[in-house]
Amino acid sequence: MKTFFIFIFPCLLCLPWFHSVAAPAKPNLIFILADDLGYGDLGCYGQKQIQTPCLDRMAAEGMRFTQFYAGATVCAPSRCVLMTGKHTGHCWVRGNAMKNNLEIQTLRPEDMTVAKLLKQAGYSTALIGKWGLGEGDSTGIPRKQGFDYFFGYMNQVHAHNYYPAFLWRNETRVPLKNEVPGDGEYGQGWASKKVEYSHDLIAAEALQWIEKQKDNPFFLYFAVTTPHANNEGMRATGNGQEVPDLGIYKNKDWSEPSKCYAAMVTRLDADIGRMFALLKKLGLDDNTMVLFSSDNGPQKEGGNPPEFFKSSGPLRGIKRDLYDGGIRPPFLARWPGHVKAGSVSHHIGYFGDLMATAAELAGVPAPSGLDSISFAPTLLGRPQRQHEYLYWEFHEGGFKQAVRMDDWKAVRLGVNKPIELYNVKSDIGEQCDVAAQHPELIERFTKLFANARTDAPNWPVRVGKEKP
Repeated sequence: MKTFFIFIFPCLLCLPWFHSVAAPAKPNLIFILADDLGYGDLGCYGQKQIQTPCLDRMAAEGMRFTQFYAGATVCAPSRCVLMTGKHTGHCWVRGNAMKNNLEIQTLRPEDMTVAKLLKQAGYSTALIGKWGLGEGDSTGIPRKQGFDYFFGYMNQVHAHNYYPAFLWRNETRVPLKNEVPGDGEYGQGWASKKVEYSHDLIAAEALQWIEKQKDNPFFLYFAVTTPHANNEGMRATGNGQEVPDLGIYKNKDWSEPSKCYAAMVTRLDADIGRMFALLKKLGLDDNTMVLFSSDNGPQKEGGNPPEFFKSSGPLRGIKRDLYDGGIRPPFLARWPGHVKAGSVSHHIGYFGDLMATAAELAGVPAPSGLDSISFAPTLLGRPQRQHEYLYWEFHEGGFKQAVRMDDWKAVRLGVNKPIELYNVKSDIGEQCDVAAQHPELIERFTKLFANARTDAPNWPVRVGKEKP
C-alpha cells in the first residue's frame, strides 16, 4: 500500500482538479492599470469597433465586474487611493497638483502602500510604468514606497510623451534615442525624432521582470500609459494619440486620432496576451491573480471624441466627471482554478479595496484605519462583506462630491449646488434626477457629504468656476 501511494501521489498532483482544492498561501499578484480607458472600450463590455481579444479572453477565463469603481476621476488621486486603501476624503493626494505644488502630490513616509504591505509579507515588488506620486529625492519615489524595482515615468506630465528623451530605472535616468526639442522641465513635450516607443519598452520590461521572479512570490504593479493622450503633442499637431503604427485600423474611414486611439488600445491588449502566455510558459498561471482596470474614465484631450467609440458605454460622463462614466472603469480578474471562468460580478467595490484584498491573499493582517474591504470572497465565490457607501471628492474647478450607497448615487457639483440623486440600477446613465421624490435620502447624503471626509489643508473646500 505504501508503494502504491508513493507511485500515485505525484500523478495526482498533475491533475487539474487537484490544484484547485485550496488557494496557494501566497499567490503572485499583478495589477494592470490602463490610463484613461473607458468602461465601454473593451469588447467584453460592449465595444464593437476596437478589437481587444486578449482582454475579452481574460474576462471569459475569469470574472468581469460591472460595478467596480476607480479611486478618483483623474490620475494622481485615483492611484493614491489604489496604493493606500483610503478614499479621497481621507487620503493624502486628493487631486492632480502637477508642477504647481508637487509636495501635495507626493506620498509621505508614514503612508502605507500595497507594495509596503506585500514586501513585508515576503513578496518581491515592482512598479513598471507610470507613478505620479513622488519624484526626485522626495519621500514619494517608488523605492521609498515599498517597490524593490521601478522602471518608467515618475512624473505624470512626462508620461504624456510616448517618445521621451529618457525614462527612469529606479532613481537613474535611462536615455532614449528619441529627440524632444525644448524638452520640458519634467521631460514632457513631443518628439521630432521618434525611435523608441515608451509603451513597448515598459511592456518588455514587465515581461523580463516576471521571468526573473518566477521562483518567488511577487507583486507587479503594471501601470501602462496607454491610451492617455500626449496633451502637449495635441496642442502642437492636432493628434495627441501617439502610436508607432495603426495596425488593423490603417484603412478605416475614421479621423487620424480615432484610428490612433484604437491602435493604442489593441496594442495594449496584445501585450497583455503576451503576459498571459509567459505566465503559462513559466508554470505560474494557477498561482497568479491578475487584475485589470483603468485609473478613470475616457479622455477627450487626444483629438478622439470619446463618443465616437462610445467609450463610456451606457454610463454618463468622462474623465473629470463624478458621474459613473468618469469613475466606473472596466475591472477584470483572472486566477485559473480559483476565480470562476466566465463569471460576472455586480459587487460594488473600488480601488481602495486592493489593500485589504492583497493582505488576505498574502495571509497577513490589513492595516487599520483604512477605507478598504477585501473582495477576495467575491473572487473565490464566498460570502462578501459590503461597503456602507463609497465616497469621492474632486477639487478642479471648485469642490465636487459623489457617494454611492446601495443602488443610489448622489452627486453635488459645487459647494452651493443642490444634490442630484440617481438610482443607478434602474438608471445606469444617470439621466433622471429623482432628488425631489426622496427627501429622506437627500438628508442622509447631506450628512455623508459632511462626515465621510476629513479636512485637508492642501485640499480645501472652496467655491470655484463650477458647472451650471
